[in-house]
Amino acid sequence: MKVAFIGLGVMGFPMAGHLAGAGHDVTVFNRSPEKAARWLQTHPGATASTLADVAKGAELVALCVGNDDDVRAVVAELLPAIAPGGLIVDHTTTSAVLARDMAELCAASGRWFLDAPVSGGQAGAESGQLTIMIGCEEVAFDRVVPVIGAYAKAIRRIGGPGSGQLAKMANQIAIAGVVQGLAEAVHFSKRAGVDPMVVFGAISKGAAQSWQMDNRWATMVEGRFDFGFAVDWMRKDLGLVLDEARERGARLDMTALVDSYYAEVQALGGRRWDTSSLVVRLDKP
Repeated sequence: MKVAFIGLGVMGFPMAGHLAGAGHDVTVFNRSPEKAARWLQTHPGATASTLADVAKGAELVALCVGNDDDVRAVVAELLPAIAPGGLIVDHTTTSAVLARDMAELCAASGRWFLDAPVSGGQAGAESGQLTIMIGCEEVAFDRVVPVIGAYAKAIRRIGGPGSGQLAKMANQIAIAGVVQGLAEAVHFSKRAGVDPMVVFGAISKGAAQSWQMDNRWATMVEGRFDFGFAVDWMRKDLGLVLDEARERGARLDMTALVDSYYAEVQALGGRRWDTSSLVVRLDKP
C-alpha cells in the first residue's frame, strides 16, 4: 500500500520502519526534517518537505503527533491530498471529541478517520508488539488491520469513532493505579528493612504480578527513570481522562489523586522521567 507516516518521535520512528520493512511504499514527514533524513538512512522509502506532499495520493496516512490541536492542523492540511477513499489512522492519544470531529470531517470528503491510540511504549513500538485500540466503522477496520499489523501484536475495534480513545483512557486509568501501588510497595519494603528485590522474587509470580511490576520494579528500586513513558505525557493523558470523566459523570477518585502526585514529580524536576518515578515523592527526605 502507498503509505504516509507523519511524526517520527520515539514511537513513530520505529513504527514507520516496520511498515517499510513489511514492503509498503512509505513516505515520511517530521516537523524537524533531520529526523526524517535519519529515518531514511536506515529504512527504504522517501521523505517529503510538506504535509500536502507526504499525503499526495496516499492510500493510508498514519499520524503520531502531539495533541488535539496538532491533529486538527495536520488533518486540515493533508486531507485534500489523500487518495479518494483513503484512510487516516491517528495513533495520537487525544480526546474522544476530537476523534469524532475528525471522523465526520473525513467522511464528508469521502475519506476515513480511525482513532487508533496505542499501548506498549517505546519498547513495543521498536519490537512491533504494540496493542492498538481502534474507533471506526467496520469497513475501515477491515482495510487497515493488514497494514498496521506490521507493528502490532493485538488490534481491537472497540466501536465507532472516538471509542478507541475511550479505551486508551481506561488503559491509562489502570496503569496509574498500578504504578502508584508499586511505588508504595517498593517504598514500604525499603522502610520495613527487607530487600525489595527479594520481595519481588516472592510476589511477582502471584496475584500481584503485572507488566509494570515485571518491567519497572527493579528500576524503581534503583532510582533509575531516564527512559520510558514521560511524566509530562502521562499528565496530558490523565487530563483527557479527567475531562471525559467530568463530562460523563464518572468518579475517578484514585486517578485524580495519582495525577496530583505526578504534578509533585514534575515539581521535583521529573517532567521527562518515566511514569514509575512516582516512588521519588515517597522516598524524598
